[in-house]
Amino acid sequence: MLKLFRARSLGELKANQTGAKTKGLNLHSSFAIAPNGLPLGVLKAQCIAPHPRLPDDKRKPSKIPIEEKKTFVWIEHHRDLVELAATMPQTQLINVCDREADFFELFDEQRKNPCVELLIRAQHDRNINESPFKLFAAIRETRVQSRVSVNVPQQSARPKKSKQKAKAARPGRRAELALRHLAIQLPAPSYYHDKEPVEIQLIHALEENPPQGTKAVEWFLLTTIKIESAKDIEKCLRWYTLRWRIEDWHRVLKSGCKIDDLAHETAERLRRAIGINLVIAWRIMLMTLLGRETPELPAEILFSDVELRTLHAYAKKKIKTPFVTR
Repeated sequence: MLKLFRARSLGELKANQTGAKTKGLNLHSSFAIAPNGLPLGVLKAQCIAPHPRLPDDKRKPSKIPIEEKKTFVWIEHHRDLVELAATMPQTQLINVCDREADFFELFDEQRKNPCVELLIRAQHDRNINESPFKLFAAIRETRVQSRVSVNVPQQSARPKKSKQKAKAARPGRRAELALRHLAIQLPAPSYYHDKEPVEIQLIHALEENPPQGTKAVEWFLLTTIKIESAKDIEKCLRWYTLRWRIEDWHRVLKSGCKIDDLAHETAERLRRAIGINLVIAWRIMLMTLLGRETPELPAEILFSDVELRTLHAYAKKKIKTPFVTR
């Protein structure tokens, strides 16, 4: 979410944790990550100006076409990944999404052309026909199939502000997770009478012995990836942990590139400026990660000759000449 006040043609953003509303653009992007965690680039980004429904629009959510819903952007981005997959048939593409992507239409879209798999954090604890009648409770009762260790990043403390709850500081740690798996049939919503259920896999990851006073890590993941062994479950979990790379990239955009401070007069100019900064933030993130892993890497790998000359000239300009008195 971008909080930008001066441009025209902005949309009304969702109220934040304090209940305040503001004008701005919602950024929805697809960010490519290699299995080793290195960012490969920006596949697609949309700066969307959200607008509330018209007062005379009395349609129920079930009567609104998916193309008119804000969640349709997830389907648009998935279709772009399908087009990309056709150009690189030797590469497996996996669309890793957060909980907002947990809706039937996206899974239905994937089965039409299954060349790109889905791996999504589950949001809805769906009803099932057998005891314990809830999906999350059902998978908790299955046997543990594997255990893995993952890094839990540190969290800074946040004071209480108005309606925003305080958040205690949390040191980084290694969490030992127990993994479970369950094959399920995802039923179509009642307003889709002609849709068959979608066959997907549910993965449960739970930290059984968290440190005292610390909330346990617990994830429910929905995926179309075929799971035949514990190794497949572990692989899906490792891939999901890479989703936080896009959050790191967003932090570079906001804290490094300062896109919240852009002051263009129109939303269109703002989109252009953000588009440039998207690439800059990716380059900064890539250089940072490569610098940590391979500090001896030659600069020519990441910069052209013109860019290197420009940087050398800038660095030389910044060097201060010592002032000597006699």
